[in-house]
Amino acid sequence: MPWVPPSSSIPQAASPPVTGYRNGGPHRLEAGEWTDDTTMALALADSIGTAGWDLNDQADRYVQWWKTGKYSVNGLCFDIGITTRSALGDYVADKDALASGDRSDRASGNGSIMRLVPVPIRYADLYPKKVEDISRLAGESSLPTHASEQCVSACRYLATVLAALIHGEDREEVLSPDWQPLQQLNDIKPLHPLIQEIAQGSFRQKQPPVIHGSGWVVKSLEASLWAFHDAETFEEAVLKAVNLGDDADTTGAICGQLAGAYWGESGISESLRSGLARMDMIEKALAGIVGT
Repeated sequence: MPWVPPSSSIPQAASPPVTGYRNGGPHRLEAGEWTDDTTMALALADSIGTAGWDLNDQADRYVQWWKTGKYSVNGLCFDIGITTRSALGDYVADKDALASGDRSDRASGNGSIMRLVPVPIRYADLYPKKVEDISRLAGESSLPTHASEQCVSACRYLATVLAALIHGEDREEVLSPDWQPLQQLNDIKPLHPLIQEIAQGSFRQKQPPVIHGSGWVVKSLEASLWAFHDAETFEEAVLKAVNLGDDADTTGAICGQLAGAYWGESGISESLRSGLARMDMIEKALAGIVGT
């Protein structure tokens, strides 16, 4: 059975284009506050920085967010995906993060690629000589909540792309269907056909509304790459992603990972940096994984 978005993820009527931080939205957040995408990334970063590579520890920290609001911008778990909540419930019962994520195609949401970036940041030194290792870690990071092959493949591909961009590789080369590390990924284990289609450049051939924000990992990854691949600035890329609508925070978060890896912090405008809520939490998490 293919993945089907929950009713809350079905596209709604268009709203005025986003041009910067603004308050409101379904969770009534203040301008510059962030959602579960960043929260889960902070939890993952804290786990890696504190415990090394331990999937159960990663899942424990996701549960702390779910149950107590830890890592949230406002101390509350105000938004958690259905697939994530179900998987964490199974983890609480069995304490086995390798088995808690649903492996079926119907559970192929975007909840593991939205939080992925701590993995390529921490393990960037594995690239390019140890693509197999960074691919394995990225795929494993999906398992506690999103174990479908679509999700695992998306994490493997995205983490490798992010590591290459962090190393300063040319964007066109990295996103090329002939990119050598892409061949390496497929030699290690073939990517899921739907992820392979994206890696081959499907995002270049489409435009909105065919390209759109979505809770489905496939469409979410495709939309994020579409927004990133020809943008001239970090801000342009992220705003293009967010303005695709629907699961806008996650499309923006995934595209933001790509844009951040490519342009770096210095490429982010001062207005975006100064307007971001709880920068202290983000800087603390980053310090934990880069050793500063």
